[in-house]
Amino acid sequence: MKFVTREKVKVDRVACPWVIRRFVDPKAVFLFVPAASVLEVARREGAIAFDAPGAELNHRTVGGEERVTFDAVIERYGLTDPALLDLAEIVRGADARLSRPRPESAGLAALATGFRRTTPTDEESLRLQFPVYDALYAYCQERVGAGASRSAPAP
Repeated sequence: MKFVTREKVKVDRVACPWVIRRFVDPKAVFLFVPAASVLEVARREGAIAFDAPGAELNHRTVGGEERVTFDAVIERYGLTDPALLDLAEIVRGADARLSRPRPESAGLAALATGFRRTTPTDEESLRLQFPVYDALYAYCQERVGAGASRSAPAP
C-alpha cells in the first residue's frame, strides 16, 4: 500500500503511519509532499491521501467533537483493539482542539514539536518517533488491562 500526506509531519501524520505499519501493512510506503500537491500525487501514484484537505482519511466532527485522521484510519481498517482505541484518545487530544484532552496528550504534542524541529526529513522523524508510539501503545495496553498478554506487532 502507498500513502501520501503533507510534509513536515507532526502528531497525526506520525501516528497514522505508525498504526498503518503496525496493524495494517508493515510494508506500507509513505510519501510526504507539499500540502497543495497531496491529492495530485495520490492520483498519480495510486496512493491513499491522508491528513490533507480533500483526503478521505482526514479530520472530521463526530457528535460535536473533532476526530483526527488517526481515528479515520482506525475506522477504515476496522481496528478494534482496546489499547489502540485508548491511544486514539491521546493522539486526538494532541492534534485536535478538545475541551478535555487526556493529560498524556500534552506530552505527545510537545514531543512531536521537538521531533519536527530536530529531524532533517519526515522519514527520519517517523523512524525516531515510532518507538514513542510503541511505548505509548504498551502504556495503553496496561491501562486497559491487556498488559503482558499482548504486545505491539514487530516493527
